Amino acid sequence: MAISKFKILSQAKESFTKSDYKNALEKFASVLQNFPNSREAYNGVILAEMALSGEGGAEALFDYYEVLKEEDKEQADAIMSEILKTMDGSLEKLREVFSEPLRDRVELEDGILYQDFKKLVDDGGNFKEIFENIMFSTRVIITQKEDFVDFLDKLIENNFTEMALTYLENALSVYPSDMVLRKLLKKLAKGKIVEN
Repeated sequence: MAISKFKILSQAKESFTKSDYKNALEKFASVLQNFPNSREAYNGVILAEMALSGEGGAEALFDYYEVLKEEDKEQADAIMSEILKTMDGSLEKLREVFSEPLRDRVELEDGILYQDFKKLVDDGGNFKEIFENIMFSTRVIITQKEDFVDFLDKLIENNFTEMALTYLENALSVYPSDMVLRKLLKKLAKGKIVEN
């Protein structure tokens, strides 16, 4: 069944303006799956991902995009695509700028960055033992996809299957065709019955 492109885009934009970035991302992504050439959906996905990962400026860019669209929609799509493309190279620099406030937030939330957690394990610790010691009192904060995949892989290897399945289901609802996540789901299902 075909989805209504304009209705879903409208819902996605409404979610974004209400700071419900996860829902906005899901809606933009569903439009993009059905209409791969929709620059508006593509730009929306990137802006929602930026907002979800806490990168400042995503809301301001979104507002700017909306203003541009009122003047000339096609021009707005091209301008925003160009801005996001040029930003792509500077995302690493942005990440560095945000790393200090992130460390402050980690301390505030009784969290540990995944890189720090991994260092504990690499320094001769046992993943299962260290994770069990912190899982009820400390949050493991993951900021990069590679770390998320590594974390899921370690959860599966150490028999935290329910937790891994929950994370995977949430991730696959946002990125349903991500091959790496699907591979992890297959690994999790090997020898176990996983309900659909």
